[in-house]
Amino acid sequence: MATLQEVGLAVKRLQWRHHRAANQGLATLGLSLVQWDVLRHLDAQPEASLHDLAQLTFQTDQSMGALAVRMVERGLLERVGGPGRAVRHRLTGRGEEVRGAGSAVLDEVLRESFGGLAPDQLDRLHDLLSQALATAGASAR
Repeated sequence: MATLQEVGLAVKRLQWRHHRAANQGLATLGLSLVQWDVLRHLDAQPEASLHDLAQLTFQTDQSMGALAVRMVERGLLERVGGPGRAVRHRLTGRGEEVRGAGSAVLDEVLRESFGGLAPDQLDRLHDLLSQALATAGASAR
């Protein structure tokens, strides 16, 4: 029977493998994993604030702001007005193009890890990970 530490280490090793492979694949598009993640979240939540994006991508507000500036300079995002003094961002045509190409890269990276699992196994793994996250979130409060 696996110990809690062995399970935790297996999760961490798989995450590290995914990050490394994703960054290698995304580099061919001129993106990092963090940049692609911003594009992905902004596509899914077009009204997200920089603070929201920082939380979704595990960054500080300051680092997300600096990243957004660089992504605007590269033509991936554009600034748009929001309510009050809020500044929001949206994907440009180029940003949408590389988001889609990056999504294909990530699908391939994840297929290498999970492609051998049957659909019901993937569902079960997702359920178990979701349950672990919910349990950890409840105990952190």
